[in-house]
Amino acid sequence: MNVPDDSGKMSGGDYARLADFRYALRRFLQFSEQAASTEGVTPVQHQALLVIRGREEGATTIAVLAERLCLKHHTTVELAQRMEAAGLLVKLASATDRRAVILKLSDKGARCLERLTAAHRAELRQIGPEILQALKALTSDS
Repeated sequence: MNVPDDSGKMSGGDYARLADFRYALRRFLQFSEQAASTEGVTPVQHQALLVIRGREEGATTIAVLAERLCLKHHTTVELAQRMEAAGLLVKLASATDRRAVILKLSDKGARCLERLTAAHRAELRQIGPEILQALKALTSDS
């Protein structure tokens, strides 16, 4: 990794590499935000769909989703309520904890996520090499 000199200062090259990396990430995030909007969901709803689908069936509670989205519990409760009202997920009672609610994608939510995932994979095929190159330049020892 590029280590600052003894004074703790970063070089102009360090800043340039960090700026390039942040630029590549921002371009991908802008794409992702637009793709979510096109599907009629917010970026946070898209991420919630990913979290729920990416975990073992029945393993996503409000608490888990809050942690994975870096949100407060009450904010996540409201998010889940909006997503349920939009038909993107269903809430089920936990078989093991009567206080817990299990989140599961609805058919509509699963179809939405499939389309978004296909679009994101296609975009990553295009921009992925640029992101990797920027990350390697930023983390290399030279």
